[in-house]
Amino acid sequence: MLNRTDLRGKVPSAAELRATLPRAEIDVEAALHQVRPVVDAVRERGVEAALEYTEKFDRVRPSSVRVPAEARSRALAELDPAVRAALEEAIARARKVHADQRRTDVTTTVTEGGTVTERWVPVERVGLYAPGGLAVYPSSVVMNVVPAQAAGVGSLVLCTPPQAEFGGSPHPTTLAAAELLGVDEVWAVGGAQAVALLAFGGTDTEGAELVPVDMVTGPGNIYLTAAKRMLRGIIGIDSEAGPTEIAILADSTADPGHVAADLISQAEHDTLAASVLVTSSVELADAVDAELAARVKATKHTERVVGALTGRQSGTVLVSTVDDGLRVVDAYAAEHLEIQTADARAVAARVRNAGAVFVGPYSPVSLGDYCAGSNHVLPTGGFARHSSGLSVQSFLRGIHVIDYSEDALRAVAGKVVALANAEDLPAHGEAVTARFGGAE
Repeated sequence: MLNRTDLRGKVPSAAELRATLPRAEIDVEAALHQVRPVVDAVRERGVEAALEYTEKFDRVRPSSVRVPAEARSRALAELDPAVRAALEEAIARARKVHADQRRTDVTTTVTEGGTVTERWVPVERVGLYAPGGLAVYPSSVVMNVVPAQAAGVGSLVLCTPPQAEFGGSPHPTTLAAAELLGVDEVWAVGGAQAVALLAFGGTDTEGAELVPVDMVTGPGNIYLTAAKRMLRGIIGIDSEAGPTEIAILADSTADPGHVAADLISQAEHDTLAASVLVTSSVELADAVDAELAARVKATKHTERVVGALTGRQSGTVLVSTVDDGLRVVDAYAAEHLEIQTADARAVAARVRNAGAVFVGPYSPVSLGDYCAGSNHVLPTGGFARHSSGLSVQSFLRGIHVIDYSEDALRAVAGKVVALANAEDLPAHGEAVTARFGGAE
């Protein structure tokens, strides 16, 4: 079922690998012209424009943007007990992991009387986005809210699309997750209009102020991503998330049933989802294809899965050795990377580029999606070569505080003047010497 790329006996360069490996083609620039009128309308007309586009795209128009508190509490009260217990476990594990990511202020004594302190200050107000298109994502609420709360963000608003099925309210499971987490502000708006409203704020239909945010995080479709790109600078963003990806580095010791199940698990997200197997074993590749043929027919979202697995973004890459496979997966820089090889822990320790690494046969990506304690908002499209997933650090800013005494400044004044003159910026030096009567 999976297309094959045979790299056995070859040593392609990093550039050749990037050009050769399967990858979804997502043109955010092409979506900008469709998103620009939405953003401009919300900038000019606020909530009214956001609701008009919501009605156009989501085929429902809520009576107001802000979801009433009673709707959130009712959603939690009516939540399936098994789902509530699962969400509570996911929240507890995520809080445990993210609590250890907190940063502490550090003061360095550079010289006697001269210190530099790095203070870690949380973003003041953050908009968190939870998608609501092909599926409902209460887990994304957990993954966005927990690190923001651990960072000490003082004001959070969750945006998620309204649902016609629920009378213009967001999906109740999403609302229940927000209530469990203590999020007391939820806006029923999605897509590009949500990002624009978060950036510019407005006045709700009932007169309540919708305060703009400083930063927007969370995954979404290409139009939401385009809006984040367009508004970056007015707001901070976490990343430009594309379709989900899984890469599996496997050798002959891997269980083909496990591999096939994991490839399918990501393929069911979207027809653009990428499922890539990198293996040194032709026998495993053949066995995985056989497993896929049987399992795809039995899965719920067969059509979606087939579209993803047969798309150009998915495939099997054959390599001569696991070492060669490591070069391939580092060049690919997957959002999710599974290591299913002999001595998987040692192999995983050598990985440089991945959003998250899942080690061995009992650490599937779906564990990380929900209950591992890790965060599932991760870089896609090769961004893992230079970017990280969402964490407490995403919501913190490092501020340097410089505190020098008169003697400490006097001791280095000549060096400052020399460098200022070397850059032909003499007033910089004069700003120092002025403190000493211009004699330094």
